[in-house]
Amino acid sequence: MRFENTLTIDAPADEVFAYLARPENLPRWNYALDRTEQTSPGPIGIGTTYRQSRTLPRPAEEHFRITAYDPPNLLTADRDFGPFTGTTTYRLTPLDPRTTRLVNTVHLTAPGALRAIAAITGPRVKHAVAKNLDVLKDILEAR
Repeated sequence: MRFENTLTIDAPADEVFAYLARPENLPRWNYALDRTEQTSPGPIGIGTTYRQSRTLPRPAEEHFRITAYDPPNLLTADRDFGPFTGTTTYRLTPLDPRTTRLVNTVHLTAPGALRAIAAITGPRVKHAVAKNLDVLKDILEAR
């Protein structure tokens, strides 16, 4: 399952990136998450690891690792989502000094029989991610 959501945020790219590059902010704009915490020492960069608590669709603990970190343009994490594994990428492009285009690409892999379920639920997952990104946009534009 692969999908992409694009939105324009009325905030500078460096501010958008700085907010995204603090995964502890995830529960503020992703309704399905309860907590995100760094599990490796040091500042965020390639290789930094995190643990998060998911409340939906069922309670779960998930882990992810930063695999690309290029401020203020690119942030990528490899992660597990319950039985799925995948990659989430945030690509930022300044449209002008105060406006940023954010392209979020999600690629999930399902094992065996879950591939059929992933194909059916893909559009719902994309919609849920888009709703979360709208909350992110609201937070960043209110700052």
